[in-house]
This record gives sequence, C-alpha cells and structure tokens, in this order.
Amino acid sequence: MASRTRKTKKPAKAERVAFKSAYFNRELSWLAFDRRVLQQAESSRHPLLERVRFLAIVSSNLDEFFEIRVAGLMQQMDSGVTEPGPDGLSPREQLRRIHSVVASLVEDQYRCWQHRLVPALAERGIYFRSGLDLSPSELNWVRAYFREQVYPVLTPLALDQSHPFPQLGNKTLNVVVSVDDPALPGSAPLVVILPVPRILPRLVAIAPSGNGPQRYIFLSEIIKLCAGELFPGFRLLSAHAFRVTRNSDLYIDEEEAENLLKKIEEELRNLRRGAAVRLEIEEGVDDAIFTTLCTHLDLSHEYVFRLKGPLNLLRLQSLGDIDRPELKYPPFDPVNLSPLRDPARIFDVIRTQDVLLHHPYDAFTPVVDFVEQAARDPQVFAIKQTLYRTSGDSPVLRALMEASRNGKQVTALVELKARFDEANNIQWAKQLEEAGVHVVYGLVGHKTHCKLCLVVRQEGRHMRHYAHLGTGNYNQRTARYYTDLSYFTSRTTHTRDVAQVFNSLTGVARSPAFRHLLVAPFNLHRRIGQLIAREAANAAAGRPARIIAKMNALVDKAVIDALYVASQAGVKIDLIVRGICCLVPGMPGLSENIRVRSLVGRFLEHARVFYFENTGAKPVILAGSADWMSRNFFRRVEVVYPVADPALRKWITDELFPTELRDNENAQELQGNGAYRPIPRRRGERPFSAHRHFIEAARRRGAAPPAG
Repeated sequence: MASRTRKTKKPAKAERVAFKSAYFNRELSWLAFDRRVLQQAESSRHPLLERVRFLAIVSSNLDEFFEIRVAGLMQQMDSGVTEPGPDGLSPREQLRRIHSVVASLVEDQYRCWQHRLVPALAERGIYFRSGLDLSPSELNWVRAYFREQVYPVLTPLALDQSHPFPQLGNKTLNVVVSVDDPALPGSAPLVVILPVPRILPRLVAIAPSGNGPQRYIFLSEIIKLCAGELFPGFRLLSAHAFRVTRNSDLYIDEEEAENLLKKIEEELRNLRRGAAVRLEIEEGVDDAIFTTLCTHLDLSHEYVFRLKGPLNLLRLQSLGDIDRPELKYPPFDPVNLSPLRDPARIFDVIRTQDVLLHHPYDAFTPVVDFVEQAARDPQVFAIKQTLYRTSGDSPVLRALMEASRNGKQVTALVELKARFDEANNIQWAKQLEEAGVHVVYGLVGHKTHCKLCLVVRQEGRHMRHYAHLGTGNYNQRTARYYTDLSYFTSRTTHTRDVAQVFNSLTGVARSPAFRHLLVAPFNLHRRIGQLIAREAANAAAGRPARIIAKMNALVDKAVIDALYVASQAGVKIDLIVRGICCLVPGMPGLSENIRVRSLVGRFLEHARVFYFENTGAKPVILAGSADWMSRNFFRRVEVVYPVADPALRKWITDELFPTELRDNENAQELQGNGAYRPIPRRRGERPFSAHRHFIEAARRRGAAPPAG
C-alpha cells in the first residue's frame, strides 16, 4: 500500500497538551451517528421500505442511548459528580446538550415520517390511518377488532387517592385517559392509565384485502378511539399514548455474587423497576395530566419529549414482512465459493492454508460447518467456543450440544452480561449445561467479547489445533447484514495463543503471555500504543509511515493522544469509524494529517481491521473483536490477531481498504466542528458505493465456475 508522509516539526510535550477542545464528547458523537442513520431514511437513494427500516433503527438506537448512557449521566448527577471529562463537559452540561440534540433529532425523525415516508408509502398503496380518517367500513372493522382482541386484555388503573401510581414497565405502551361523569356536572375529571400488554401487535393491518391497498393503524390509535367502551356511564375527554424508558444497565458485584447466573436473572427481573430516564408522550396532553406523570416518574421536563406522531417508530420494522420486493434492496444471497465450501474437507483445507471470509458477501456457512464437522468428526477430541450474541435457533449451539453428546470435551464461554441479550444467553447456558457442555462465564469483572473457536483434533500421533477467529458474533442471522471477517488457521503461532486465551478464561492466570495475539485486558492497549508510536518515529526519521484503522468506535484518550502525536510527526492516518469518534480531525498542528470517515449504508459496518506500515518492509495487519475504547482495552476480553497469509494481507491492503476509502455515496467525513459532510466528488466523478461494489464482486464470483 502506498505511503504518504508529511514531515512537520515535532512539538514539545507541553505544546501537544495545550490544545483546547481536542476531544469530541462521546454522547454527542453517538447522537451524530443517529443523525447519519436518519439521513438514510431521508434519502431517496434507498428503496422505500429500507428507508422505513432506517427510521426504525433511529428509535432503537435512542432507546439504548437513554437506557444506558443517559442513565449513567443521571447517576453521576445524583452522586454529585461535577468534574468535566476530556471534552470539558460536566455531566450536567452533557445532559443539557443531549436534550437539545435529541429534541432536534426526534423532531426531524417525525417530520421525515409524516411528510416524506407516509405520503411515499401511500403512493405505493400502503396507507397509515389515524382514528380521524377511517372510512365507515374501516371504523367498523377497527371497533370489532378492539372488542375481540384488545378489550379483554386491558386493565384500567385509576389515578386517585385510593390507587397507587402503577409500576409501568420499561418501554411498554401505555395510554392515559381522562373521563368525567355526565351525571355530576362540574366534578373533576378522572385520570386512568391503560397499560397495553406486550402480546398485542403494535401495528395492525386493517381488514387484509388480498392484492388491494394495504392499510395499517397503530394499536395506540385503536385504543384511543375505542377507550370509552371501558368506562360505561362516563364520557371520554382525552386519550394520549405514552412510554417510559428506564435505566437498564446491570449492576452486579461479581465478587459478592455466589452464583453469577442466578444473580443476573434476579437483576433482569428488576430492570422493569429501574429509574425512569425518559418520558415520551403524544403532543396535546392536558398540562395537569402531564405534570402528574412527570411527578410520579420523578422526571424533570428536560427528560420528556412530546411527539408529533405515533410512539416507538421501531414498530415500523414489521413492514419488512410486506411482500413488495420492488420496495426493498434487490435480493442478495451470500456466495459460498471459498476453499471451505466442501464441509467434508474443511480441516484438510485449513491444515494447508489460511482462509479469510468477508461477510455478508461470503456466506457464513463455513463457520457453521467448522463447528458441525468438529462435532461429528471422530478424530476431534475437544471444542472450545466463546459465545457473546447468537440467534435463538443457532446451529452453532446445536452443534456444541451434539458434540458433547458424542463424547467430546466441549467448553463454552457464555457471556451472560451481553447487553440486552442476557436473558437469551441464560437460556442457552442452561441448555448447554443440560447437554453436558462445560459452561463458564469468563473473567470476573470483564465481559468476554472475543470471537473464538478452537478445535483439537488427533492426527496420527499428534494433536493439531484449528481455530476460527472473528470480528463478529456467531450469529448466522446478523451475519447477513453485518460486515465482518472470519479467519481460519491452523498456524501454531495463532492456535497456541488461542489455547492460552481459553486457559486464562476457564482457569487461573494472573499474567498470561501471548506471543502473537493481542489480547485485552493483558497486552492489547500497550501493543496498539507501541505500533502507533513506531509509525510516529518512522515518520520523524523520514521513513515511510501510514496508519489505516477501521472500527466501530474510537474513544480511548491515550490512543487518541498517540494518534495526535503520530499526525504531528507526519504520519498519514485514515480512520474508518462507523459510530462514535472522540478524535478531532484536521486541527492545524495537532491532527491535520488525520482523516475520519463513517460508512453507513445497506450493511452495518462491524469489522475491526488495522494497518501499520512499518516502513513498508512488512506492514502489520491486524483484525479482531476490539474497538479502540477503554472498555474494550481494560474491561473486556478481546482478541486481535495478525493476518499472516500473504494473499490475504494483499486483499486487505489492495481491496478492502481502498474500496472503503473510495466510497463517495454512503461515506461521510468528520469535520473539525463535529459535523459530518458527504464526501465531495470531483467533476464528472460517478457515485461509488463500497457495499454495492462488494455485492457485485460476489455475484461475479457466484456466476463463474468455482476454482479447483
């Protein structure tokens, strides 16, 4: 890969730390990513139903943001924390700015829905009804639906002196109703809350009519329209849907938890009682009712959002089930033409060569085949596997259970604290244990986030190790829309260290030694710092120096500072950071040699890949599970591995990185003020999408006869 360096005077240390505003705020950078997702919903470049999906993702991201990040800031406020972070913002100031940014983002989200997507859907025969614009026949259908499906499961909960304020579940739909008694003129209205059970669909198709127009109505609209039927003898004055978001982080003292699995199960049951961190309510609610809700939820108005439309646009994801292929991305089936396409020869192939797969363009099938073949192969004695997130019908998990029943020693490291997947992982951990799998939960105080599978196979008189190291989860569903790398190898340099990782996680190891892998929390942070520093030294000495790093998030201050020093030394640095980025690019004298871009499009960019030029003699090329965040370096078990095979290294340097750095359609560049701008095109330059390029390349491979 060609290198470019720019020699500049290396400032003294005192000068380097004198810059102000050298770090973007993490939370505001998260929201900037949500803004980029919203822009996909606004863009006519994407098919209509895909734009709706992007709009729904914004709501999902904001839910997690409030459940975890805002909840944490509120706890800091309650604890009296006033110290600013590296960006100079105190928790109070962060919350103030967050409210302003979120309010603007949500307003634009609903404007996109009401004024862009709803009319566009109507033009394609997909209609969204409110209670006010139903035709007589539609109104009759809706009322019948309410009486048959909704009325029987609703329980009105009055708000008065004899009834305590109800415990409202996290992110559940509720309707607050005001009624009065016509027989008592002048009496105060009564306020009632209707919690809506999760079992009811939030988006309802009205009287499905075959090939005719498709008409939908939100469940909240049905309940508001028909709520009067729950209060015979009373008059319905108003009805408004609302939703409460609660602190959803797990707080577990693992040192004191005798049984981690049981403790997490208890915490999951308590999540519904977490402190409220956000109230979403439809616009137009009576001020007295609004104040009552805020008082009981202990929320000031800065955590309340009045919405100009239906709550929880995440529910629009169900529109993806509509059979309208012309409104979706053209179908794409990942190709399975790798050297591992024959499951029966999978170990023979890996024994002779390393294999790198690029998902979702390359099928995830060989990853599943690797575990399934290990489960059935009589020469395989042991399988060791990490599991962070997986699907409910995972063939990998089924293969592990089959292997155990076949008498093999199977060890599964299940991460019980995988955020929002805790309950799913607990269920699988129990089933694995019932099948005889040795289930362990990793290091105390650390999440096991690395993606590893190790197979021990007897070949003649020797035990040979085969390993899969990934950047993504063992989930065949998300592998269809997450971009990730899968690396298969039998190199002892790699497999010996992988075995050491498992021994450290299942046994006792204070300071394990890793010769080739970079493993957090042991040597990853130090080694990344050393690699960056070496590039800086090379540039200062006039030698070729270059850094390219692709990741999901860049937050760690020490790494950012090291990149600043490298930039000042003249190192050309390209960062492809999908989400949060706290580094400020383009600052004269500090980061003018650093360019940051984010790629948001059809697939979720999830791979972590790193390139350090090392004078060009033998560049260091790494991939793995870790972003450059403090949590990944110090509070998680992560594995980053060197890509050793020359052909695979060449593909990364000559294909992967150049393609993503060439994207001028889905990519945006981070500016020094924190805003993202589309990549400018030269006159006559055509739009180029990395996602489309890789899809077309995969289709060409699929159309050609497979190589030997």
